Formats: sequence, C-alpha cells, structure tokens
Amino acid sequence: MVFDEIDKKLLGYLQEDSKQTNKALSNKLNLSVTAVYERIKKLEKARFIDKYVALVSKEKVNKSFVAFCHIKLVQHSQDYVVRFEKEVANINEVLECYHVSGDYDYLIKVLVKDMEAFREFMVKKLTTINHIGSTHSMFVINEVRHTTAINI
Repeated sequence: MVFDEIDKKLLGYLQEDSKQTNKALSNKLNLSVTAVYERIKKLEKARFIDKYVALVSKEKVNKSFVAFCHIKLVQHSQDYVVRFEKEVANINEVLECYHVSGDYDYLIKVLVKDMEAFREFMVKKLTTINHIGSTHSMFVINEVRHTTAINI
C-alpha cells in the first residue's frame, strides 16, 4: 500500500473529528467524495485506522478523578506477569496499563469519581491481585494536555 501526504492529512482530519462527512473531507483535501471514501477504506483495510470511538466527558459521567499508579510485582516470573496483566485488564477503573522499565514494573491510569472511590478501588480491587509487592500513586491536579491524536 502506498501511504502518501494526502493519507497523512486525511488521518489528521479524522483524528480531529471522525464524524466529518466525506464531502467536508473532500473539500479540505481537494479530492472527490469517492476518492476520499476509497482512501478511508484503504486506510481501514491496512489497519492504519483501528476503530472509531466517542470521547466521553469525564465530568459529565461524574468520573473526573484521575490517578496514576506505579506497581511493583513480588517476582518477575512469566506466571506472575501473565496473571497480573490478565487480572488488571478486567478492572473497569483501569483505563490504561503499561509494562514499563525502571523501579516499578507497571504504570496504570485509573479513572474514578473521587478520592473515596479511589480508596475503594485500591482496597477492594487492585490490592486483591496476587503478586503485587508495592504500589505508588499520584493524583492529577490539572490536565495540562490530553490528546488521542498521533502526529503523523
């Protein structure tokens, strides 16, 4: 598949607003509506576009308390890693989980209503996962920048 500058621009526009009509995109790109449609299908087929989602306002759904937790496992055996990853992936409050280098093994992003809900998450969900040696939590004071767009 040939990936050119027009495809880059198209992906940029779709990341800004994926509900734009093909007509609006065709005007921005100086292409026909059909050409835009075919390019989008080509990008989807080639997996440049994984899926389309709605970004929900945290405040409107009363879940605006964001915390990041570092997690250290007791051991680094394959069994512990696989079990931890499987269990943490099933916790609704966990938006993101990364296996990282450094002093801790994992970094997770948690979204809950408030500090009380975070405490309940820690006590009833996260710390019930076996093989966690220690955790370190940080709370978001102010969201300075948040984007889902990838600069291409």
